[in-house]
Amino acid sequence: MISFGRYSDNNKPLQKVEKWTEADVLFKEKKFHESIAAFFQYLNDEEVENVKHEKTSGGGKFEICQGSKIISGFFNDEVLQAEVALAIMPQPSVPVMRRLLEMNFHLYYTHYAIKEDKLFMLMTSEIETANPSKLYYGLKELSTKADKHDDQLIQDFTSLLPTGIEHIEELDEAEREVKFKYFQKWIQEALDVIEKVDADKFSGGIAYLLLALAYRIDYLIAPHGRLLTATEKIVSVYFRKEERSVTEKNAEMVECLLKLSSGTKEEFFLCLFRSKYTFSIVNPQNHKTISDAIYNANQSISWYKENKQPVIAAQIGEYGLSYCQYSYSLPKPVAELYQLFMMISYPDFFKELGFSKEYYNAETKEYNPPEIIEKIKKIEEAWKEKYPALSFKTEKLRFDNRVSFNQSFATEIEYLNLDTK
Repeated sequence: MISFGRYSDNNKPLQKVEKWTEADVLFKEKKFHESIAAFFQYLNDEEVENVKHEKTSGGGKFEICQGSKIISGFFNDEVLQAEVALAIMPQPSVPVMRRLLEMNFHLYYTHYAIKEDKLFMLMTSEIETANPSKLYYGLKELSTKADKHDDQLIQDFTSLLPTGIEHIEELDEAEREVKFKYFQKWIQEALDVIEKVDADKFSGGIAYLLLALAYRIDYLIAPHGRLLTATEKIVSVYFRKEERSVTEKNAEMVECLLKLSSGTKEEFFLCLFRSKYTFSIVNPQNHKTISDAIYNANQSISWYKENKQPVIAAQIGEYGLSYCQYSYSLPKPVAELYQLFMMISYPDFFKELGFSKEYYNAETKEYNPPEIIEKIKKIEEAWKEKYPALSFKTEKLRFDNRVSFNQSFATEIEYLNLDTK
């Protein structure tokens, strides 16, 4: 199964939410072991089986998957402890220790440690304080930081060696080839558009174009390691608070893209693998925050349409949705609608990956409204129990061109009612 984008844990059905409540009640009743068991049932996503938990004679043990890392732990009548190995350090290194000390300062629930020749992250809690909230945020910090920092440490310090990555799944050759092909293709297409327009007059549109591209790479290519870090850098260039014009920021983003595209296929392949996740690296937001982001992006579309820049206008429609997917842990129906949007927008990419549904024909530039509407209705139906007022008004979709479709699709997501039951 091919998965896309960053994992969102903002996707719990009602039965899972009830497990959290159960864990909270059991903790208040001082039934600590039962509370922890209910908590891990809440955390586990049965679709991917990302969490393992079993009882032992004195308590229990568990494993949590998060990308390139597996967090293991145990609990008894006194303590709960979790740990994850980051890297092997064959020889003591002052620069590595200094880096760990600096990173340690930013941690709340966890800390770094050295055990024999390995670098670890640890989390420890007395059993009487291991309530569901503390467990969630503590294990999330441990899992997400370990998944990110192991790559960074190994990249920055050649003396360190990877460890604990046997569980990750390599992509097959065909999928890697398709992703490399479209990675290069999308970058070149963006650069071609930028080359043909005035860098100052259309600086805002160019920024939208570049950011939408970075978000697309993040979602559809789903990179790890150096490629992920480089993609995040492109986004940070624009949003960094500094006294520079948008034109200057665009130039730096283009420079980053050129450097990315000049890498070898072998280097690119090293950044692709599949694994399981338990925690999102971004936080959920209320739907008004998502709506505002989409609305603000869509306000810029008209000006680019009037100035005969349909490619940029269409990308702005994509940007609003992609910004939300990248920045927030989206509710599952919104995430599924976004997936549909990307399948409509990039049909050849999905076709070459083996997806059979055709929502848009890139050659004839024709949409397939019946298939699109049917898929939207299926998403609505699947989530009606949790979101009873969920209603995507398909009659307001416009299929005349990409600009109109992107804008109308994004607008309907903007107006969704995601009040829970």
